[in-house]
Amino acid sequence: MTDPSRRVLLAAPRGYCAGVERAVATVERALELYGAPVYVRHQIVHNAYVVRALERKGAVFVEETEQVPEGATVILSAHGVAPVVHAEAAARDLTVIDATCPLVTKVHKEARRFADDGYDILLIGHEGHEEVIGTLGQVPGRIHLVDGAEEAGTVVVRDEDKVAWLSQTTLSVDEATTTAAALRQRFPALVSPPSDDICYATQNRQEAVKRIAPDADLVLVVGSANSSNSKRLVEVALTAGARASHLVDSADDIDEAWLPGATTVGVTSGASVPEVLVEGVLDWLADHGFGHVDVVTTAQETQQFSLPRRLQPQHQD
Repeated sequence: MTDPSRRVLLAAPRGYCAGVERAVATVERALELYGAPVYVRHQIVHNAYVVRALERKGAVFVEETEQVPEGATVILSAHGVAPVVHAEAAARDLTVIDATCPLVTKVHKEARRFADDGYDILLIGHEGHEEVIGTLGQVPGRIHLVDGAEEAGTVVVRDEDKVAWLSQTTLSVDEATTTAAALRQRFPALVSPPSDDICYATQNRQEAVKRIAPDADLVLVVGSANSSNSKRLVEVALTAGARASHLVDSADDIDEAWLPGATTVGVTSGASVPEVLVEGVLDWLADHGFGHVDVVTTAQETQQFSLPRRLQPQHQD
């Protein structure tokens, strides 16, 4: 039964961003055109539910290009890849459909432009993340990973007067700002990216969480453990004043032990999370007395990206 003293603050925007919508639609459209199986290098987006759903439709997810049969079709994930991956695909005569988010592609172009102009590039990001691996591979030897402000004092460049910084698109805005400030203290001539690298959706979801967190005893972030932007939302919630925050793949991961003493629960979801998973969390909360939902909206999103060129009508055989 719903307790009138308990409520849910539902953040908006939340869930799918334009890049994720494009990536998922890319796999679905490729399956329609070419039939199963369609191979996908790495998880198309970092969400277990989405990956399982696409697998049921005939998508086959692989870790390396060499696992794709010669001559087959392969889709590259939304996180982007290094040029060497395209070379590997060409060597295996693969039909490549590139689902890289256009905002990640923008960072790749910025990296190559800075390198062409003689700069060393400092990439603010998390070691091992697929997007970071792809960006580092754009200009090997000229781009250096800086994983946190503490690494600003140890990074080595060729010329301290020719240094620029870029960022992984799914970082916490505050984390990127803090690390960039530390880098600027070390390198006064540091050049910033021509436009903000952290994607609009990441920023919007973080701002929405900052709005609800101070009033929330608990913030539930729906997202998978390998989703960088989802994990950042947990950190942002705690920094912004939430008493507790947890990442859950679905309602099945919610622990009733988190609820005692809570009267307000915040709910949001990462940029790779379908709304059906949020609806499941809201149903679970309603069953546990949190049936009153207030939507807290901080931005309206209208961004859309077209499908990769190979899947557009004018490029189909």
